[in-house]
Amino acid sequence: MPHGLQAKDLQAEGLQAELKQKAPFTSREQEAYLSLLRTADALQARVEARLKEFGLTGTQYNALRILRGAVPDGLPCREIGERMITRDPDITRLLNRLEDRGFVERTRARHDRRVIYGKITAAGLKLLRELDVPIEKQGREMLRHVPQEKLKQLIELLELVRGGKAFQRRDAKSAE
Repeated sequence: MPHGLQAKDLQAEGLQAELKQKAPFTSREQEAYLSLLRTADALQARVEARLKEFGLTGTQYNALRILRGAVPDGLPCREIGERMITRDPDITRLLNRLEDRGFVERTRARHDRRVIYGKITAAGLKLLRELDVPIEKQGREMLRHVPQEKLKQLIELLELVRGGKAFQRRDAKSAE
C-alpha cells in the first residue's frame, strides 16, 4: 500500500474509478450512499438474471415470498406493499401479473369488502420451491468472499443506517 494511503482511501478510488468520476466525493455520506446504491444494483442484477430464467422479476419474487410466509390466509394487498423490500407503487398491477400466471389468487375480505387479500397458489408454491436452492446458492456465492464476522458487522451497520431519522419519517408517512 502506498505510503499515507489507508484501505478506505483505496476503496474510494475504486468507486470513483467504477463511476468514472474525476472529482472527489463531496462527503463521506455521499460516498457511502453511492457505494450502497452501486453494490445493491450489482447484487440485484445478478439475482434478476437468475429470476428471468423462471420468467419472474425481483419484485414478483419478493411478493411471492411474502405470500408464502402468509400461508394459509394470505395478506391484504396493502400489507404486501408494506413488506416489500423495494417499494412498488402499484401492488394491484403486480398481483394482476402473478394472478394471470396462476401464482396468486385474490379474494375480498368478508368483514370489509373493500379489503382485498392476496394468497399464493399451489403453482406459486411450486415455483418458489424450484427457486429456493438456486437463489440461496447464488446469494452465498455472491458474498462468499466476505468473512462471517464482516457480514455480521455489515448487517449491523445497515440496520444502523435504516434506523436513522430519515427512515423513521418515511415509515411513519407510509403507515398513514
